[in-house]
Amino acid sequence: MSIPLKDAAFITTAVKPSGYPPAGPPEVAFAGRSNVGKSSLINTLTRRKKLVRVSGTPGRTQHINFFAINGDVLRLVDLPGYGYAKVPKAIKAAWRPMVEAYLGSRETLAGVVVILDIRREPTADDLMLLDWLRSLGVPPLVAVTKADKLSKNQQASRLAKLRPALAPFDPTPTLFSANTGLGREELWARICEAAGL
Repeated sequence: MSIPLKDAAFITTAVKPSGYPPAGPPEVAFAGRSNVGKSSLINTLTRRKKLVRVSGTPGRTQHINFFAINGDVLRLVDLPGYGYAKVPKAIKAAWRPMVEAYLGSRETLAGVVVILDIRREPTADDLMLLDWLRSLGVPPLVAVTKADKLSKNQQASRLAKLRPALAPFDPTPTLFSANTGLGREELWARICEAAGL
């Protein structure tokens, strides 16, 4: 069961807890390596072309961005990407404490969509994030993106190879494509379930 998605709107951007909007409805955050398709996934999920700015430059998202869903019954939170990014080292160094402060202290955090590219093996950073979320008691919802880049047989083969590494964190990862909309309804239902909606 999931709520119909009627509208999505930007609330604010922040780099530290003092800039977060007041705690209110449940929040589901989105995390992944730079250039994994996080912005495209959020736009596809919300059926908005430009809710989140999509850039061809890895590391463009350098703040934590909050979005209100259906007036404000749910919030989606876009976290900066990790890993490779063409940004100054000082900015990259600031990302980890910024993201850790949010994930470790936000009482309304109901889950985190961890985004992986179906064509790539999970990195040490991916697995560290999943392990850390598990230690915090925050449910990770794995979305395996860019599924349209592979045939259906290739998708099945890649998922079978990824499952052993992902099973301890999420035994049912969602296959997703921002281009075709594959997995949109399934991921939305999982987000609503995590948020108790």
